[in-house]
Amino acid sequence: MTDSAIDYRIAVYPGTFDPLTNGHTDLVARASRMFSLVVVAIAESPHKQPAFELQQRIDLSQHVLAEAGVKNVEVVGFDCLLADFVAERGAGVILRGLRAVSDFEYEFQLASMNRHLAINVETMFLTPDEEHSFISSTLVKEIARLNGDVRKFVHPRVAEALRVRYQR
Repeated sequence: MTDSAIDYRIAVYPGTFDPLTNGHTDLVARASRMFSLVVVAIAESPHKQPAFELQQRIDLSQHVLAEAGVKNVEVVGFDCLLADFVAERGAGVILRGLRAVSDFEYEFQLASMNRHLAINVETMFLTPDEEHSFISSTLVKEIARLNGDVRKFVHPRVAEALRVRYQR
């Protein structure tokens, strides 16, 4: 890929988003002010055994982000190497979220590997608002699985989908 095919106004925000949390939504909304397009790229990731099928994660994310009023966002699924997906989209930036210092080492490794696979693509890290810094999809799913209330951490439609998924 040549530099002319890369658009640094397009950011790809990859993840499994299983489920999309308020922290993810905050990051997308803030990134949408910096980029002309934010592509929320939802990885199929069958090895992670997601709670929701890919299409349901896409649908939930589209609903939540539309309701949040974010206009320049596209939500799509993907099942290939992230570097290849970014190249297909012509994006110049991979957006990643950092909640805590403990995230940094892993995210740094990913950024370094992506830099080798897509040498002209930059990785940008954003931190969520403090009120969302402790929220993770894994914790939200565990709370929901144990019949806890997750409405403070996710959109109401996501909370309902989790309740249905884990109802006993």
